[in-house]
Amino acid sequence: MNWNRFTYLIALVFFLAACKSKNKEVPTVGFVDAFEDATIEQAKEGFVDALKKEGYSEENNTVKVFYKNAQGDIPALTQIVNYYLSEKVDLLATSTTLSTLTALQRTKSIPVFMMVSPVPARMKVLNASGKTPANLYGVAEDLAYIDTSFTLIPKMLRPRGAKLIVGMIYNQAEPQSADALERIKSVALRYNVQVEALPLNSSAEAQIVTQSLLNKNIDAFFANPDNTVFAAFETILKNCDKKNVPVFTSEAGLVKRGAVAAFGADIYQWGYQAGVQAAKYLKSGKTEGLNWEMVRVRKRVYNPGAAKKYQISIPANFEAVK
Repeated sequence: MNWNRFTYLIALVFFLAACKSKNKEVPTVGFVDAFEDATIEQAKEGFVDALKKEGYSEENNTVKVFYKNAQGDIPALTQIVNYYLSEKVDLLATSTTLSTLTALQRTKSIPVFMMVSPVPARMKVLNASGKTPANLYGVAEDLAYIDTSFTLIPKMLRPRGAKLIVGMIYNQAEPQSADALERIKSVALRYNVQVEALPLNSSAEAQIVTQSLLNKNIDAFFANPDNTVFAAFETILKNCDKKNVPVFTSEAGLVKRGAVAAFGADIYQWGYQAGVQAAKYLKSGKTEGLNWEMVRVRKRVYNPGAAKKYQISIPANFEAVK
């Protein structure tokens, strides 16, 4: 027997076994986006950056992140989650409400780290005892901040006491969208603002619905937290700009895309906060001490170009975005 060859083969077997063992130890993350959008994409960037900062990066082979986007297709969303479950991922990362709801429907054991999602009560996922699903973690947002967001309009646009008409689009299928509309109507009454709202069930209807709102002689448009509004934002903005109607929002990411101003969650930081929590789970393999959290980073931001176009004076505590 050629002992050199035999020794080489033995070494190769041990090497391959070690590699297999090492790969098996690399944790896996199934990241699912409900739809494609430039603003929502920032949540994934923040999540991945947080993992990397905590020592989990694909470059160093310390984590494997699967990523799939359902492109707004509900059956595809279910298929994506099912695929991740078949791959036995260590955790699911879900961006936007539909992704979170689908994940919670498909698994009760694998931890779900949500982002760009409302609090569990608004998603209607609490059990009969009012408890959150045992496998739900990550970061959520309530609607309390939206009062401040909406009141930017009367504070920035009108002489004191003058009446304003504000247009809105909402998706009846999204709980947080319908809830936001009701909350805004209540706030509007206190500020002598009339709200004109129309339903939008898909981004394909954005052109017609936005034009219908503009025909009601609205003074401003408010882009509320709604996935359909995110997806159709460029269409909404283009039509509003043609009629010289400024767009305000509660989402900082939409200001970069052309809205005048916002007070709301920084989407990148939202994802980053969820990523830090997910990394804690990967390090320990345990969920003890982990709970879903509220968004920590909200910003007051404005778009210099939009503010100049509409000759709107912006308070000094607002940060300019480019």
